[in-house]
Amino acid sequence: MAYTDVSREQATELLGLAGLAALKTLGPLAGGWANSNYLVTLENGQKLVLKVWDERPPSEIEPLIEHTLWLAEHGVPTPVPLPFEDGARIVVKDDHAWILMPYVEAGWLPNDDASLNALGRAQAHLHEIPHPPKIQTSYSMGFDHWKVMIEVAEEKGEVTEFIEFLRAEMARLQQRMSQDLPQGVIHGDLFPDNVLGVGGKISAILDFEEICVAPKALDLVMSFVGFGWQDGEPVSERWEALLAGYESARPLEEAELAALPDLHRYATLAIAAWRYWKFVMTMPPNEHSGRYLEMVERLEKPPPF
Repeated sequence: MAYTDVSREQATELLGLAGLAALKTLGPLAGGWANSNYLVTLENGQKLVLKVWDERPPSEIEPLIEHTLWLAEHGVPTPVPLPFEDGARIVVKDDHAWILMPYVEAGWLPNDDASLNALGRAQAHLHEIPHPPKIQTSYSMGFDHWKVMIEVAEEKGEVTEFIEFLRAEMARLQQRMSQDLPQGVIHGDLFPDNVLGVGGKISAILDFEEICVAPKALDLVMSFVGFGWQDGEPVSERWEALLAGYESARPLEEAELAALPDLHRYATLAIAAWRYWKFVMTMPPNEHSGRYLEMVERLEKPPPF
């Protein structure tokens, strides 16, 4: 999805600032709901991704890039933004950060056993790396964001059934969820359009926009929210493959196993709330306005743990 239209002239200008070859083709890339992504092909055959950060100001992108460099240095397979000739890794245009990244020749990770097993292993590795400097400890799609949503809805006089539901669920989950679960670096949004790979191999993990230090098990169940459901039903075999891969590198503790149902509910609601915020509260009515209901309906189905 592209929210910012990028012209050939703008792409050519960006390539020039990076000292790269001339532009051959430019086109939008599939995947992602928060920012604009374009596939750039150069005259020398090189392929790049041009990304415009639509949802976050440039001041928030610099720390994200520092975290990305840290992740790559610690063996996490994620593409690193290219430096421009002045040494910076972003260019600010119209109050938006623009970056260039390597293009990874791979499709979205499927949900077969081998691929989910590999995803679990990759997450276990991520959760054990040292914490990057200045990393936040608040999950950006979680309770703090829900509070903002409720406040905005109240100010606008738009307190709907979903907002009241979110308020009640927040109070319940905050009481139930343990504060003592093992913490680590998490991705926070590992859905299929954020992972590239196939056949038991992870080629790249993308879009660490929600990166923070939070319960490791929360990240694991978020992957199940993204990969583990089919036609509105949880698929236990997918959870077993994901968990087996994860525990081959890092076994879950008893407290984490006990917390999985509440963490899964929290993760599911986090996606529902983000979709409601994006497609109902901050955008005009569109074909995606009801997407949050997919997650709300899942709350009636028990997960396989």
